[in-house]
This record gives sequence, structure tokens and C-alpha cells, in this order.
Amino acid sequence: MVFKDRKDAGRQLSHALMRYKKEHPLVLAIPRGGTEVGYEIARALDTDFDLLIARKLPFPDNPESGFGAVAEDGSIYIIPYYAEILDPALIDAIVKYQKDEIKRRIDHLRGGRPLTSMKGRTVILVDDGIAMGSTMRAAVEFCRRNGASKVVVAAPVSSPEVKNEFKRIADDVVILSTPSYFRAVADAYEVWYDVSDEEVLQIMKKWSMERFKKPGS
Repeated sequence: MVFKDRKDAGRQLSHALMRYKKEHPLVLAIPRGGTEVGYEIARALDTDFDLLIARKLPFPDNPESGFGAVAEDGSIYIIPYYAEILDPALIDAIVKYQKDEIKRRIDHLRGGRPLTSMKGRTVILVDDGIAMGSTMRAAVEFCRRNGASKVVVAAPVSSPEVKNEFKRIADDVVILSTPSYFRAVADAYEVWYDVSDEEVLQIMKKWSMERFKKPGS
């Protein structure tokens, strides 16, 4: 399955998530790439939408790949193999750097405000695709620690192995495409580019304006 772009992926994913509409879930997108996907889902489900900031822990010599991730409350997931072989001082330095970047993104992308409360709610975690899964793992842990009653992992694409892994740690997993030969998330899109902070801010401004205009909001 190939998606035209993130908007198309979000709309297709929203159909598969429609069974959660009656639960009035909290849709949490992982920026930057997950923002437009999550926005389309939240619109379709007519529910709450926010940004959960989590960051990959990249290898110094290969920043496109990572050995784990950290979420905004400090929840950390490190792939067990790398936890054993990497220098703890190196891990600590990379974690510190990414925590600083998380703070910057909270200030810039969310205006410094706290994340919408998820206590006792169904949370749908959204990204534009899941590669190794570390960032989503940290996000799931974040939701567990912050009182979500149900955690649903949603993405347009991942490998079959990653989907099966999340079936063990999330309450539900909704992933539309699981190619047996999975190389990169970008391969599932006709139009792919790195999303900027400015685009995230535009999407969130559009969301706020739509909710403000909605009767009863």
C-alpha cells in the first residue's frame, strides 16, 4: 500500500479508527511527521488533539538510526542490546541533548503549555510510520505512566515485526500497511519530505481555529 501523502494516510487511518469515536479518545501525534496524520484522525473522530513530544536517541555516527528514545516526562526506552554495549556516559550525553530538544519543542510547538490530560482516557498515539519503534515505545510508556486507561498505537506503515511487538505492549495496534520487505517509512509515500516546525505550527493553528468555531466549544 502506498499513500499519496500524510493527509491521505491520516484519512485512511481514520476510517480504521472510527470504532473509537464513541470513546471520545485523545489523539496524540508525535511531531513533526505525525502531526498532519493525527490532525486528520482527530477531525474525523471529532475529538481532542495534541502533540506528545518524544525524541529518538541517535547514534553519533549515524543520526538516521537510533538506539532508543525519550519522551517528555523523561520516560526512556533503550534497545536492550545497545544498553549493554554502549558507553553509559555516551548514552547520558545523548539523552541530555534530546531532553533539551524536547523542552525546546514543547516551548515552540506547544507554546510551553502542559499536555492535555490523558488520565482515564483512551489515547491514540499517531506517527507517520514506525521504523525501529523506539520513539513509539517511549510514548506508550509515557501514556501508561500518566494514567491513560487504554493505549492505541496507530500508524500508516511499519514492518510486520514492529507491528507484532506493539501488539504485546499496547491495548490495540492499527497499522494499515506492513510490507514484508520494509526499508523505510518514506517508501510508503508518493510525496515525502521532512516536516518543518512552521508546518506543525500551521496545522495546530488551523486545528485551534476549527475547534474555536465549532458550536459548543
